[in-house]
Amino acid sequence: MERKLAAILMADMVGYTSRMERDEDGTLEMLSTHIENIVAPLVDLYHGRIVKQMGDGLLASFESAADAVACAVDWQNAPVTGPDPVRFRIGVTLGDIVMRDGDVFGSGVNLASRLEKLAPPGGVLVSEAVYRVVGNNLPVTWEDAGTHNVRNIAEPVHAWRIGGPVQGHPEPSQPVASGKATIAVLPFHSLSGDPEQAFFSDGIAEDVIVGLSRFRTLQVVSRNASFRFRAQEIDPSEIAKTLGADYLVEGSVRKAGGRVRISVQLADGHSGAQLWSERYDRELEDIFSVQDEVTRSIVAVLPGRVQHDVVGRSAQKPADEMKAYELMLRSKALRDSLNARDTAKARALLERAIALDPSIARSYMYLSDTYVIDLWLGLADPDAPSHTLTIARKGVALDNRDVYIQDQLGFAYLCAGLWDEADAQFKKTLSMIENEAESMAWCGYAFLLLGQPEKAREVVRQAMQMDPLHPPAIDWIMGQIEFFNKNFEATLGFLMGAARLNSLATAFVAASYARLGRDKEASATLSEFITERHDEFSSRGIAIGEVTVESLVRGFKSMWRRPDDFKQLSDGLRLAGLTS
Repeated sequence: MERKLAAILMADMVGYTSRMERDEDGTLEMLSTHIENIVAPLVDLYHGRIVKQMGDGLLASFESAADAVACAVDWQNAPVTGPDPVRFRIGVTLGDIVMRDGDVFGSGVNLASRLEKLAPPGGVLVSEAVYRVVGNNLPVTWEDAGTHNVRNIAEPVHAWRIGGPVQGHPEPSQPVASGKATIAVLPFHSLSGDPEQAFFSDGIAEDVIVGLSRFRTLQVVSRNASFRFRAQEIDPSEIAKTLGADYLVEGSVRKAGGRVRISVQLADGHSGAQLWSERYDRELEDIFSVQDEVTRSIVAVLPGRVQHDVVGRSAQKPADEMKAYELMLRSKALRDSLNARDTAKARALLERAIALDPSIARSYMYLSDTYVIDLWLGLADPDAPSHTLTIARKGVALDNRDVYIQDQLGFAYLCAGLWDEADAQFKKTLSMIENEAESMAWCGYAFLLLGQPEKAREVVRQAMQMDPLHPPAIDWIMGQIEFFNKNFEATLGFLMGAARLNSLATAFVAASYARLGRDKEASATLSEFITERHDEFSSRGIAIGEVTVESLVRGFKSMWRRPDDFKQLSDGLRLAGLTS
């Protein structure tokens, strides 16, 4: 037997008994076709598993409550045809289940069954636990379905209904305010009358919507809603207002001979100000290959540009007026500085964000990361490794499909000295990444710390190509990678500018100068390192005795799985003039 926390979806067909009395063979064929052609692909799309079919319905399990709810909504919104189309009731809950011999049991299954029976025909009913976790993270409306006493459940059950009864394929409703930045991708304009090009233009916009939907810090307006404005000449600010969008993505496609030019821009939905734009010129040998490549490039860049704008706006507000989502993104910006003082500020803001809204998984991720940074810089308390892992696991429990949360769990393993677990975790995370360039780069850094510098370089290079406008932290990573690949000039190239984020970067610069025999620069940089190190220690109230490798550098040692890797850095600092 295996016991775990899971989301359970239970569904049954409305009017099954009466249909069977009228036409047994036709009913069974209709049910089988619906499950095979609509339900099974949706369950697979949302990373679920159909555990079993039970006559007129089925039971499916998901690792993520958000995936289970999204699957249920898409199921109920799937187009249906015929004079008497098939409809279902669906219940979704989150709880402990016991898995045995391919079947599942437990209170979560029992509650899902009760909720399904309470759901209206064509509707979805979820438990309070699911509502708390998913909340407004999905573009749906919620209706309080009240409290119910149900059989075999001791306490009254508080349920929530999604959008009321759903019949056929309704017009999508405007998303409710979630605190997240909401982005709408409008259909790209085809600048010719070629029907094939129009298909290509729509394909890019649709793929961008799907790609952006993977990013948990964004709320993405559905394709059905944003594509309503295809042929309408409406001011973009009016479109944004109608869709409830903070940001609009617009684009155009122009084909000339065997080449295609794709232009795309990100605009402020309220003012219309352009925040980012790019042009992609490609040879049109394989239309689908070009579509995939351009989509990946757009999706890799857009979330970072949106987050940068949100942080810029929220920075103008006092902390006590910021929402949990704004606090989380502001903290991320501080964390990205990778220095001791900003990390302390980020931790305080994240603790406030979690107090305001404990359901945002990314808040736990970034809070755990503040302890990771302190551990890297040798500034953490003795209990920090276990504390880091505990917080990281809370984030994973809330959302285990977010690749950023997955890679942060790997760093929590690293800090706890669980090297093999960390290695497996980063390989798992890398297999999940599609367009998340920043997460890919951090996976690369992890492989460096695990003693795999060549693999680290390969992964980070790919991340840099995916997002050419990457943040300085990725150059900070690559500078260290090049040091361990003995490319000391390249190390200096990456770390001499904005990537000199902390004393660790300065240490690699000093060691690189020393390895290159540039003694004067090595000595000057070593003095800068000593000053920066004193400032980091004083920010935590830690006293420093003698200025030696032992007193200043030993805190870095826990980062590296192989002692020889740490020794390369410490020996480089000795060459620069730091005493043992």
